[in-house]
Amino acid sequence: MNIAIVLIFSLAIIILGFIFYSRYISKILGIDATRPTPAVTINDGVDFVPTKPIVLFSHHFAAIAAAGPIVGPTLALYFGFVPAWLWIVIGVIMIGAVHDFTALFVAVREGGKSIAEVAKKTLGKPGFIFYVLFAILLCLLVIAAFLQLTAIALTSTLPPDDVNLTEATGGIHMLEQGGEMRVQIGGVASMSVIIMTLIAPLIGYMIYKKKMNIVLVTVIAFVVSFGSIIIGYYYPITLNPNAWIIIITCYVFFAAWIPVWIVLQPRDFVNAQILFLGLASMVVGVIGAGIGGAVINTPALNLEEAMSAPNLGLLWPFLFITIACGAASGAHGLVCGGTSCKQISNEKHARLIGYGGMLLEGVLALCVILLISSGMDFEKYKSIVYPATGGSNAPLAFALGLGNILYQSLGLPVVYGTIWGILLLEGFLVTTIDALVRLARYLFEELWLTILPNPPAILKSRIFNSLLVVAGFLTLTFTNAYLKIWPIFGAANQLLAALTLIAVTAWLAQKAKKYWFTAIPAAFMVITTVTALIILLKRYIQLESWTLFTTDVILLILAAGVIVLTFKYFYNLRAKMAQEVGK
Repeated sequence: MNIAIVLIFSLAIIILGFIFYSRYISKILGIDATRPTPAVTINDGVDFVPTKPIVLFSHHFAAIAAAGPIVGPTLALYFGFVPAWLWIVIGVIMIGAVHDFTALFVAVREGGKSIAEVAKKTLGKPGFIFYVLFAILLCLLVIAAFLQLTAIALTSTLPPDDVNLTEATGGIHMLEQGGEMRVQIGGVASMSVIIMTLIAPLIGYMIYKKKMNIVLVTVIAFVVSFGSIIIGYYYPITLNPNAWIIIITCYVFFAAWIPVWIVLQPRDFVNAQILFLGLASMVVGVIGAGIGGAVINTPALNLEEAMSAPNLGLLWPFLFITIACGAASGAHGLVCGGTSCKQISNEKHARLIGYGGMLLEGVLALCVILLISSGMDFEKYKSIVYPATGGSNAPLAFALGLGNILYQSLGLPVVYGTIWGILLLEGFLVTTIDALVRLARYLFEELWLTILPNPPAILKSRIFNSLLVVAGFLTLTFTNAYLKIWPIFGAANQLLAALTLIAVTAWLAQKAKKYWFTAIPAAFMVITTVTALIILLKRYIQLESWTLFTTDVILLILAAGVIVLTFKYFYNLRAKMAQEVGK
């Protein structure tokens, strides 16, 4: 089938979901445009700041969109195009966008408090602790997987034939690997990431200390970001993957506790120039290639082969945890209840930002499966993502698919489009890693304050808690390949989404509002993820992956605790309502 037709048809369904389903949910929630939001009533100029909806939408989308909606769909295509497509479209409308919208709305109504605080109010202190522990484990798993993927992306190479080059032409550097010459695809991105990171403090100084005109700084950031690509093209860097893991770990450790304006915010600001242009290039590429006659090459169904793959399994539950971001993501609840709820100037904007922002991430995931499905044949896809000899490289599959699509649609040489794909994915990966390391540090600090009446000074230390995060994700990184980590990361992510939906459902029940639209997705997510975790237990025992086995057990214990708390809450609520009726 033509990929442009599939994308346009999918967009039509998603738009209808936004127009009708999100409007229906808005009515149930009781969106009140006249009710002042915390951003308006508090307005401290630091965290609570009324923000124009289009500006907040951009910030919110940049925060929730990461490498997940790229890597997850890339891995899940092994099941076939139809299952991946159905889960993205239906999942994002019925579960993912509902999760984000309701989490954002409830956080606004609760005075700009996090979903963890909402869970504390409804499910008690144990619910709060469960939520924070879920979030910490999720952060560690995501960081470990994304750190490996970054190292893989930055060291990726390809045979010249794959990008329509000969060894003597193309004007790009090559190196010898295994007795053959290969194109340094990742080497360009390596130099680029180094330059952007080194320049970031200067950009931060311009913005926050010199108060320079933001338009001028944006132009400078644009020149830096694309200038770094040009320098990388002529002077690529190739390091050992483990060397990159160590280098990035050192960077994120310092970025986790030094003032945010020095590195983290300005680096993301510079990198954003690539990310937004990259998203636009994907949409244009898919539609342009479709107009030129590009079709889907991936089988509609490939269930038998996928079920026998060592890192996949049964369609249910593994498809639903392999594609987490892009269809439904618990990590988004941390953003909704962390920053976005404190900046909404009017409740009516929650629908656009929460529901609409997640739908846009679903569009990103759709573009990924379309450009990979059309940009290479299925055997090539399998040789890169699920090679018989090991060494999976999902980033390279995405980049090569984008390179071929941009060649078909715009005539851009495949090698340039492939490099562009690696740069785009690397940008998503690193901006996610540094943000999550800092977030996990916050979560540890919040956990100690909750479980200890007076935590010792060391537990309040930003440096110590940053070291805890580093120790946690490095343990996972050096003991497990990202393909092994991905299923349990997906399960943890979906469990966190389930806990958020449970907290929202309890809140709605407390307010005597309808809650079926959050309760049903919550139940589905709990059943799906618990089933996956039970299956994974056996797998980890067979593989002797004891770190993942231990993580799995902890997640199952936390899930059991949440289920007990939920039944207890609704049992007591029902008894209370019956007592009131009796009076």
